[in-house]
Amino acid sequence: MSLGHGFPGAPLLFETLDFEAYPGDVVGLCGPSGSGKSTLLSIFAGWETPRLGQVERIGIGRTSWVFQNPHGVAHRRAIDHVAFPFLAAGNTRAQAVELALPILESFKLSTVSDRPFRELSGGEAQRLMLARAVATKPSLLLVDEPTAQLDLRTSQTVNDTLGAVAQEGAIVLIATHDPGTRDACTRVIQLEDYAPAAAEMLA
Repeated sequence: MSLGHGFPGAPLLFETLDFEAYPGDVVGLCGPSGSGKSTLLSIFAGWETPRLGQVERIGIGRTSWVFQNPHGVAHRRAIDHVAFPFLAAGNTRAQAVELALPILESFKLSTVSDRPFRELSGGEAQRLMLARAVATKPSLLLVDEPTAQLDLRTSQTVNDTLGAVAQEGAIVLIATHDPGTRDACTRVIQLEDYAPAAAEMLA
């Protein structure tokens, strides 16, 4: 891997970043704003090509990404967003709803299941996007600041649920500032440790 990346005309954000992740891992990508956390998620998603090194994906099927700012279909109900992946997989409407309901419950969204997306709070919308991603049963789940809009109690629910997703066989990579989310990860990568200046100091 040994990744390094920076934008044209600018210094590298990070370099010599080398690690492996396996099903069941919850990896926290931590560091100050501008250290490259979201950029690194883009690289793992295959949307961005690193300036140095490469990412090797072995046995990765579906990749799902949950963005920091949730985007849903304004007039569609919460349950519709989570049921859709099951419909796309060939289930009937009734089957899709039956499969979606426990996922909504795991994110404490049962009480708003019939509410249109436009009527959800920011925290509810964020949790809904996480629930929809879980419904796709990804091999690789990329999550950008999942608890940024949530209170402490709800953040713990989200952290626990992401851990459960990993235990079902997914790799979960989380960009986060949240100490609680960091503590819930099985391992943490501090991106400032891979900044060029840091690498020179260690040399």
